Amino acid sequence: LFFFGRGGGGGVGGGLFFFFFFVSSSSSGFCFFFSEVMDDNNLNDEIDRLSNELLEKSDLLRSMRRGEAERCDSAAIASAKMEVKDLNRRLGSLLRRRDAGVDKDEGVFDRVGTESLMKRRFFVTPSFEIYGGIAGLYDYGPPGCSVKSNLVQVWKNHFVVQESMLEIEGTCLTPEPVLKASGHVDRFTDLMVKDTETQECYRADHILKAQLEKIIDDAATAEDRKEDAEGVLAVLDELDADDMDDAIKTWDVRATETGNKLSAAFPFNLMFGTQIGPSGLVKGFLRPETAQGIFVNFKRLLDFNGSRLPFACAQIGLSFRNEIAPRAGLLRVREFMQAEIEHFVHPQKKNHAKFDSVKDYSLALFPRRQQLTTRTTVQTTIGDAVANGIIDNETLAFYIARTSMFCEKVGLNKDHIRFREHLENEMAHYATECWDLEVNCSHGWIECAGLADRSCYDLQSHSESSKIELSAREIYSEVKTVEYLKALPNKGVMGKEFKKDAQLVMKALESMSEDKVASTQSQFDSGAESVSVEVADGRSFSVTKDMISYEKAIKKESGMNYYPSVIEPSFGVGRILYCIFEHSYYVREGDDEARGVLRFPPIVAPIKAAVLPLSKNEVFNPIATRVGQALGACGLIYRIDDTGASIGKRCVQNLNRFALQTSFLSLRGFNTCWP
Repeated sequence: LFFFGRGGGGGVGGGLFFFFFFVSSSSSGFCFFFSEVMDDNNLNDEIDRLSNELLEKSDLLRSMRRGEAERCDSAAIASAKMEVKDLNRRLGSLLRRRDAGVDKDEGVFDRVGTESLMKRRFFVTPSFEIYGGIAGLYDYGPPGCSVKSNLVQVWKNHFVVQESMLEIEGTCLTPEPVLKASGHVDRFTDLMVKDTETQECYRADHILKAQLEKIIDDAATAEDRKEDAEGVLAVLDELDADDMDDAIKTWDVRATETGNKLSAAFPFNLMFGTQIGPSGLVKGFLRPETAQGIFVNFKRLLDFNGSRLPFACAQIGLSFRNEIAPRAGLLRVREFMQAEIEHFVHPQKKNHAKFDSVKDYSLALFPRRQQLTTRTTVQTTIGDAVANGIIDNETLAFYIARTSMFCEKVGLNKDHIRFREHLENEMAHYATECWDLEVNCSHGWIECAGLADRSCYDLQSHSESSKIELSAREIYSEVKTVEYLKALPNKGVMGKEFKKDAQLVMKALESMSEDKVASTQSQFDSGAESVSVEVADGRSFSVTKDMISYEKAIKKESGMNYYPSVIEPSFGVGRILYCIFEHSYYVREGDDEARGVLRFPPIVAPIKAAVLPLSKNEVFNPIATRVGQALGACGLIYRIDDTGASIGKRCVQNLNRFALQTSFLSLRGFNTCWP
């Protein structure tokens, strides 16, 4: 019996190197449209100045949203948003101009070779291909199914088993009230336009982006028009329906296939709607994420865990999003597997018991400050990242480190992994901090997981909508006498001003933390005419001084009820899988492109071992069968290949990580093995 490992050679080699040069000097002014082309030094000076200004304004906007700035009313916040938006637009234009002549290294990953191999070897194929296929739907073949199953099992062992998490399996069908409370019914939308003749649908930002990039790349386009296009491109994600309509008309965007005019942009909800039950009276949706199934079961999970916090619950399952025009293969699909964790923790106690085990782990972070200034990642340890305030708390940092370890384990190249912090204008209204796991591939840097501090938004929203309290309780060691500042709403004035929304505003004031109450009082004392109060559904209202008063009160407490904060790592299994394919692909030295190989780590390889008889001679069959049975009994996926092709060719064909050869020596009792 001969045992040998299939050797390397090739692989993802080299690295992607980015060089940025900045000159530190003051700038004497800035005009968005330039009368003459800047030289490199002046351009970098202006980029440096705008970057620092944007960073300063973003910090101010963040402090205003938290109620920590001198002015936190809705008018001031709206004004700050507009300033950040304008600075983003101007900075984006300059960055595009600076990088326009930079050659991108497109040879690190081979998209064509990888996707050709994936289809040829039946890792993945378009669903219903014999009927023409449906965009955004894919079937996994035997090797693809095996790799995906292995990936999910590694994820489960790495997180659920090793971190002692709870796990549930929820239904894919979700009634409308649940997704109304979560905000998906009202806000889970993309802007869509239609071909006015054929009714073909397009995602508005994508078709506008394609047109703008075409104009920018056209050598015949005037410089001032290029600058206009770059400015729109920089704020593309922030355009509302009216802005989008104006941009589509201004830039004469037409339907891609026909050249016909496009309809007005309108929001399209990305959820698949359905009816539950034969009567059709119960409206529902296929779930757009697995997280809501965990939130609605929080009360039972807390009881199951002995009413103790913190704890984490995981769920692996399918989610569905009716993408308008999915055209990026496995990276943008309509049915996909998610692996999500909801870690429930006290809002003021976000330390993690196992943080010391990861504090010396080093990884590449792309913090907000670096995105707006140097535009390069920072290599740091997790411990230093928390100590220096780059990552807000230990629990979020712990999961970032564990996520990076998982990526290495399943075969992603660490040199092509980074964690990017969301910019202030990207943050969801309920999130306090968010980082994306981004993996570099032929499509660029792709978001493969999101790690967010969602605060207590979800539990609070479902509590208010369902009328079932989804809170936890902290018991004090002894009864406390507490003096606190209380906000008293003027119901008459609020009723006249806010009408049907008055109850929401008053409830928000009553549930406001003492720190927040003190902050609003301080703002009024400093001369502010109004303060911004956010209600449960995410809207903000301006509350004036005559609508609220304050008093000191005393109460005795044996404990306190609170809504736990949620730290959420959310993984897109399909995206990670595709990046593994690209990172594992290489062409064997000396061979042509048809000899592409996927060099998987053993832990995710579709076939762990191939049993290869020396020839088709039937004398080898009994021992090959016994070897295969022994492998199967150990839980290893194997394949016996007695086709008679050369050993090397069969190694490649069987997608195995290790090969076992049976020969005449095996029949004589000699066992030899080598790597």
